[in-house]
Amino acid sequence: MAKLISKTYGEALFELAMEQEKADQFLEEVTGLLEILSQNPEFDKLMNHPKIGKDEKVGVMETVFDGKVSKELVGFLILILQKERYKELKAILQYFVQKVKEAKGICPAFVTTPMELSEVQKKQIEERLLQTTSYNSMEMTYTVDKSLIGGMVIRIGDRVVDSSVKTKLEELTKQLKQIQLQS
Repeated sequence: MAKLISKTYGEALFELAMEQEKADQFLEEVTGLLEILSQNPEFDKLMNHPKIGKDEKVGVMETVFDGKVSKELVGFLILILQKERYKELKAILQYFVQKVKEAKGICPAFVTTPMELSEVQKKQIEERLLQTTSYNSMEMTYTVDKSLIGGMVIRIGDRVVDSSVKTKLEELTKQLKQIQLQS
């Protein structure tokens, strides 16, 4: 249900941004807003408190964000409050960010390797991913997992390419166990 809500409202905000040709502005504001919300959990508690009325919450929202983000975004935040969807706000905003990045051809990619990569290696991986996908640019996130032994795991969206030695050893072990069972 929450996924449907985030998609519905996120899509509406995306359409508004595209219609008004403010995708870049909204993306910057929404990204900043997500950062502010993650740094201030007390604000979430206030906005989700059952004993504080909608009108008071709307007043707080206007006071905090009016003049700091576009009037369209303030209006959108108020709409979210009035429709009692504040609990899904982060998911809605994250969906919006994803949609704008998709429209701009930007893709997040997550690369896990058993050791730290040099800048040259990182650049080579990014260039190779750009060649093999239809994206204009990549937002690369690199992590180290020593248990991989060798190779790497690349995740782009819901696609995973796992060329790690660890996975290959696990697959070989499964095959050997099946052979033993059959004999």
